[in-house]
Amino acid sequence: MEDRAYLNVVGIEAIYGRSVVALRGVDIAVPRKSIVALLGPNGAGKTTVLRAISGMLPSEGGRLKSGFVELDSDKIDDRRPDQIVSAGLVQVPEGRRLFPELTIEENLRTGACQLPRGAIAAMLDEVYHWFPRLRERRRVAAGYLSGGEQQMAAIGRGLMANPKVLLLDEPSLGLAPQIVDQIFQVLPELRTKRDLTILLVEQNANKALQVADRGYIMEDGRVVLDGDRASLVGNDKVRQLYLGLSDTGQRRTFRMPAAT
Repeated sequence: MEDRAYLNVVGIEAIYGRSVVALRGVDIAVPRKSIVALLGPNGAGKTTVLRAISGMLPSEGGRLKSGFVELDSDKIDDRRPDQIVSAGLVQVPEGRRLFPELTIEENLRTGACQLPRGAIAAMLDEVYHWFPRLRERRRVAAGYLSGGEQQMAAIGRGLMANPKVLLLDEPSLGLAPQIVDQIFQVLPELRTKRDLTILLVEQNANKALQVADRGYIMEDGRVVLDGDRASLVGNDKVRQLYLGLSDTGQRRTFRMPAAT
């Protein structure tokens, strides 16, 4: 694994509408072929970071006020979402957003719209290798799938674009523990066997830090703590934050002190 950042987020500030500040000078470095976790409470700005990277922020009524995003040293923050996908970066959104009336295989094929026709069958076989349950259910309409099957299909659809970088937004949300285990078992294999770089937004900090090489913790639109997996797992404040209470029974925060 290389140390140089392959996906580089530098000083981004984002606003919604005219005045709602969502991100405040966020810096995130994701080395090639690494898994980096982006953690924090609801409303911290994690999904906004992913939208800013993937070019989806304007579709949600937001915009970058300052800062930039680089993929393999090329600026991508001024590109359209389809151009960013062509550059090799794909986002799997929270909530899966499958087409419920289409079959699993039809949903998977929608992720391959930029692939040569001759490459689609091979990519389908690869997705079915990672998620064998999808092969069994490939002719079933997505609306009839379980939540776990839908999440596998959403990740599979992202893989159909043959990305170099995959952004995953809350892949464990609402899933049974055994399904979460299956999905999180696949992520390190994708990193190793497909040379995939993964930025993972996840509420389940324990699961995320089991697979991540490095993590960033956000609060109120800022990165307030970062480090490698060992340093975060061993940090008492990290454990207290995700338990929700400090030793005195009060809510713990990583919020940085105001400048004097």
